[in-house]
Amino acid sequence: MVLRSCWKSRHKASCCGPAPCWVLLWFCVTQFVLGSGALGETKNVVQKDAEFDITYNDTVTSDNQTIYAFNHTVSRNKSEGVRVTVDVSQGFESPILFVVRQKQAVLSFQIPLILRGLYQRKYPYNHVGRTLCQPPTRVASETQYFFVDVSTLSTQGTNYQLRVSRVESFILHTDKKFSFTASPSQPQYFKYVFPDGVDTVVVKVNSDMTFPCSVMSIQDIQCPVYDLDNNVAFIGMYQTMTKKGAITVQRKDFPSNSFYVVVVVKTEDEACGGPLRFYPLRPDELIDAGNRSKVIDVIVTPAIKSEVYVMGMLFCLGIFLSFYLLTLLMACVENKRMKKREVFQIPADMSPAETGQIPASPYEYGSFADNGSTLSSEAITDSATSTDNNYGYNERSLDSVGRSRHESLSSVEEDDYDTLDDINSDKNIVRTKKFLYVADLSRKDKRILSKKYQIYFWNIATIGVFYALPVVQLVITYQTVVNVTGNQDICFYNFLCAHPLGALSAFNNILSNLGYVLLGLLFLLIILKRDIVHQRALVRNDVNALECGIPKHFGLYYAMGTALMMEGLLSACYHVCPNYTNFQFDTSFMYMIAGLCMLKLYQKRHPDINASAYTAYACLAGVIFFSVLGVVFGKGNNVFWIIFSVIHILATMLLSTQLYYMGRWRMDSGILRRMVHIIYTDSIRQCSGPMYIDRMVLLVMGNIVNWSLAAYGLLERPNDFASYLLAIAICNLLLYFAFYIIMKLRSGERIQCLALVCILFTAVVWGLALYFFFQGLSTWQKTPAESREHNRDCILLSFFDDHDIWHFLSSIAMFGSFLVLMTMDDDLDTVQRDKIFAF
Repeated sequence: MVLRSCWKSRHKASCCGPAPCWVLLWFCVTQFVLGSGALGETKNVVQKDAEFDITYNDTVTSDNQTIYAFNHTVSRNKSEGVRVTVDVSQGFESPILFVVRQKQAVLSFQIPLILRGLYQRKYPYNHVGRTLCQPPTRVASETQYFFVDVSTLSTQGTNYQLRVSRVESFILHTDKKFSFTASPSQPQYFKYVFPDGVDTVVVKVNSDMTFPCSVMSIQDIQCPVYDLDNNVAFIGMYQTMTKKGAITVQRKDFPSNSFYVVVVVKTEDEACGGPLRFYPLRPDELIDAGNRSKVIDVIVTPAIKSEVYVMGMLFCLGIFLSFYLLTLLMACVENKRMKKREVFQIPADMSPAETGQIPASPYEYGSFADNGSTLSSEAITDSATSTDNNYGYNERSLDSVGRSRHESLSSVEEDDYDTLDDINSDKNIVRTKKFLYVADLSRKDKRILSKKYQIYFWNIATIGVFYALPVVQLVITYQTVVNVTGNQDICFYNFLCAHPLGALSAFNNILSNLGYVLLGLLFLLIILKRDIVHQRALVRNDVNALECGIPKHFGLYYAMGTALMMEGLLSACYHVCPNYTNFQFDTSFMYMIAGLCMLKLYQKRHPDINASAYTAYACLAGVIFFSVLGVVFGKGNNVFWIIFSVIHILATMLLSTQLYYMGRWRMDSGILRRMVHIIYTDSIRQCSGPMYIDRMVLLVMGNIVNWSLAAYGLLERPNDFASYLLAIAICNLLLYFAFYIIMKLRSGERIQCLALVCILFTAVVWGLALYFFFQGLSTWQKTPAESREHNRDCILLSFFDDHDIWHFLSSIAMFGSFLVLMTMDDDLDTVQRDKIFAF
């Protein structure tokens, strides 16, 4: 019977046209073997000539098998999609197997179609629709045959409906939106052919429905097409999506100049941040998935051309190089003004007392009193040699202060000089005065202090090298994994504005970090110029450089400029593949910058007692350590948040004590006894206010802010711990800066025009930068699919997005902040240090 059926099938096929004989022969042999080897059972095989767009209602049992023969004309220059749709009624005991045999491909599936979720949950689907892969043809036009075999092992008859139809709009056109419906058992895919002159396109998929979760895949034109939830990640590029998805596709990656856009709806929503279904009581229990159909729009748009890349790079360079030109112009104006001053300057080998003349300008060896008036040269001499308020220090002449200026700093050792370690009694007297002046806290030898603060620069340069090299290696590996696996969920880009270049997926996000590097280098050049000018002033024993103004130590400035450059490099590395595992690359040197700025503010008026580089970097290393712990273990971990909050509060209290007593306190076994004694004498026995009111106000405000932040973290437990930690550092920096400005004005000092312009300019730029920062184009705190819901198109030159503008503005704002720190005390350059308050 089997051979007879085969002969009839072959005869019918020959009547219809040139049938593929090898296919029929293979089928006949197979059916003969199956029919003769089934323990004597016979199977009735019926082949029917079928047509497109007709629904066939039939019944299948273990005793009969039906074959539907289809034929259609395939053209080399025309692509046509064919879709097989099957619907089976409920109540069958064994699955029905459908096998679609084509010229160069075989597609098989069973009804019910069982798709698995997490924890081996099984979801049955009785309605299945699959698009057939179109085999290529080398001739201009040919008729191709394919067969749909229907069989089952069920002894009871099972009804089914089969329909084969042509896919409308199988070819996607550029800039034309197409809508369709997909489900887990009815995936869809379409073909796109690169038009002439277009080398890169962006495939955008949108939906008004957040769930069900779906997957968009880009696959090469080859059979089979992987279009099920359990195999869509086998080949090509893919990403999960809820409402938005976008993949940039380049012609060079597809030799056929075309590709398939595959859309698959997942069986569960957990990958997209949705709820997770209950765990089945029995492992083999089938779970009804319900209605998981999703309406989706797809559109393919050309990507930007090479001219836009060039324009974006020129724009980026032009912005930051303009700062170089502005700095050069201001330097020329300043040099011209300095040359005019030199005409009236007193010779370096004559002291003001010898000339008997009053300087013509407050910038020439003069000094501003509290009311801003200029002192005479005799007053300067008296002030320089006076022992008032020196509290036990020996008298020093200007010659002794300026000794050995030509000596190399590398030959200076701290042990060779008196560093006040052997006169602790005088330290206790001086640093516990009610009113402190800069002269009281700048007694150590300037060469030793300069060497001490230069360590900040060399340490951060060393840290940067050792930190950056493995980071670069790691992000290259990340990018390679993304390119090889095609998994677009590894990196959290703004896919609607991610412009590739070479192996990089988002070149614009990397390029926009150039400002940190260029402006950091510019700041180093500015500091180098100031350092050289100061050293020349010391060589000629300039009184202003020796005894006036805030002591000039440039090591921290060099460290700040280097940190800004490293921030640009590491931020660029982070944006090669941004995700939660490497977010610390983007924040580590932000902590460094915030810490160095606070240290520089404190060093200005407390140069002798500022923290050493080793202590400062050790503390910053601890901050980064907690940042890593918070990112890895902090999400929803109550124990971690309790420990961190306790450490935060204790560190705040210890630092407050250190600042209030200017380091003149000890933590030993008797500290509790001394605390009880102070509370008893100052609060219980008699009510006396704090001795250092200004310091107390700052520290009380600082404790309120830090305790509030600690309470917020403990109660809310924010997911982005790294940003939370950075917010703590920035809040403390802003608080200290505001205190510094208020105390400066309260002390009768003034802010020069240049510094005031820098402050206003920086404040405006910071405001704009924060606006673009909080746009939130992506976030690794959510799933990749949820992150893509925040993606938006480019807004500047069709090349840069909101986050790129944040990079531009924040680099300029940081540079402006550094200039503020550098220039805010320039008004004190001619004021004697024993008249400058230390607060």
